[in-house]
Amino acid sequence: MDPSTRQQRRLARASLAAATASVIVLAVFAGLRTFALAAAGILGTAVTAAAVWWALTRRRVSRMLALLLAVAAPVWMVVEYTSAHLAWVVALAGALWVFAAGTGQRALWLAGAPVPMAERPAPTVRQAVLIMNPRSGGGKVERFGLVAKAEALGAQVRLLEGPGETDVAEVARKAAAEGADLLGVAGGDGTQALVAEVAAAFGLPFLVIPAGTRNHFALDLGLDRDDPAKALDALRDGVEIRVDLGRAGGRPFVNNVSFGAYAEVVQSPAYRDGKTRTTLELLPDLLLGHQGARLTAQAGDTAFIGPQALLVSNNPYGTGDIAGLGRRSRLDGGELGAVGVEVANAVQAVGLLRGRRAAGLTRATATQVVVGADRPEIPVGVDGEALTMRVPVRCEVRPRALRVLVPRRRPGMRPSRPRLDWREIVRLSLPSSPSRPRPRHRASKS
Repeated sequence: MDPSTRQQRRLARASLAAATASVIVLAVFAGLRTFALAAAGILGTAVTAAAVWWALTRRRVSRMLALLLAVAAPVWMVVEYTSAHLAWVVALAGALWVFAAGTGQRALWLAGAPVPMAERPAPTVRQAVLIMNPRSGGGKVERFGLVAKAEALGAQVRLLEGPGETDVAEVARKAAAEGADLLGVAGGDGTQALVAEVAAAFGLPFLVIPAGTRNHFALDLGLDRDDPAKALDALRDGVEIRVDLGRAGGRPFVNNVSFGAYAEVVQSPAYRDGKTRTTLELLPDLLLGHQGARLTAQAGDTAFIGPQALLVSNNPYGTGDIAGLGRRSRLDGGELGAVGVEVANAVQAVGLLRGRRAAGLTRATATQVVVGADRPEIPVGVDGEALTMRVPVRCEVRPRALRVLVPRRRPGMRPSRPRLDWREIVRLSLPSSPSRPRPRHRASKS
C-alpha cells in the first residue's frame, strides 16, 4: 500500500471516529433530551432556510423581516441549548464534528486531487504588448501603478481610452500584426477572453493581469487578485501553461456562459454598477415567476429540459458549486461543465446545498453543449458581459488552445476543498478501497 493511500485511510477513519464521537457525546450527556435538541436544531435550520428563501424572493419590508427571522432562528437554538444547561455538550459535539469534517475533506482531496497543470519554460519575450483598461475594477490600473511597472519591464502599454467603446480584439490584432510576441490584458474577464482568442489565433503567449472586479480566470490560474502588479512577474520569472478556451455562439469565453435567470440579471443596465444590489432586486421576479424563454440544452448524453438557469463553463467547477462562484481544479481538461438549476420553493433551495445530489440540479460534462429555446433570441451572459444570441447557441471547447504566461510563484495556487461525501469517506476507510481515479468525461443527472 502506498503512503498516500495509507494517509487517506487514516484520515477517513479519524473522520468517522470523530463524527461517531460527536453523536455519542450528545447521547451520553444529554440522554433523552438529545431528541429535543435534535428537534430544535432541525426546526431552527428549517426556519432559517425558509427565511433566507423569503429574503431572496421578497422586497423592502418583507425582505427585512425575513432577514431578521434568519438571524433570530439560530439565536433561538443557542438559547434553547443554553437553557437546558447543555451548551458545553453542544460545543464539544460541534468541535468533534468540525474535526470530522476537516479530516474527511482532507481524505477526499487526497483521493481525488487533480494532477497540476503542466508547466513549460517561459518563451523569450522581446516585444510584449499589454492592453490596459483604466476604468476596469474601479481604476486598478492607476491605483496599482500598472503602466509604469509594465514599462519598467520593457513592455509596451496600450490604454483603452477615449469616448465610446473600443474594439479590444482589433487593438490586439493590430499589435500582433506589428510584431508583438506576447499579448496581455489588465481588465475584466470579458476583455481577457477577447484578447485571449487573438493570442490563440496568432499562437502568441498570453498574460493575465487581474485588474477587473471578479477576475475569476485569474483565480483559477492561481494569480494574486489582491495585487494585480504581481502578475507582471511572469515577464521576468515566468512559466507557460496550456489552457482550454471556450466559444459560445461565435464569442470566446474563459470562464462561463450563463442562460436563463442569471443571464437576465446580467442584462440589467444597473448590473455593472451594482451587481449585488441589482441581483437582489431582480431575483424575486426571476425565481418566483420566471417569464423568460423556456430553455433546453443537450450536453453529451444529458438533456436539460426547462431549467430556470443554465451555466456552461470552460472546464467544470467544483462539485459543490452551482453558480460558478467556486474554483475549477484545472483548465486543461478539454471539456465543458454544464449545470442546470430549477428552484420553485424553499425545500428545493435548501436541497441545492447538497450539491451533486440535489433534486433541482442537473450536472454534466461534455465537449459541446447546444442550447435551444422557444424564442429565436435569448439573453446570454458571456464572462459577465450581457449579449443577445440567436438559438441554437452552440458552446464548444478548444483544448489547450491558449498559451498563458504566469509567474513561477503564484500565491493563489491553493486546492479547492471538496464537498463532504460520507459514503465516499466510508469507502476510503475500508481495508480494500484504494483511491479510484475520477473519470475525465462524465454526465450525470440528479
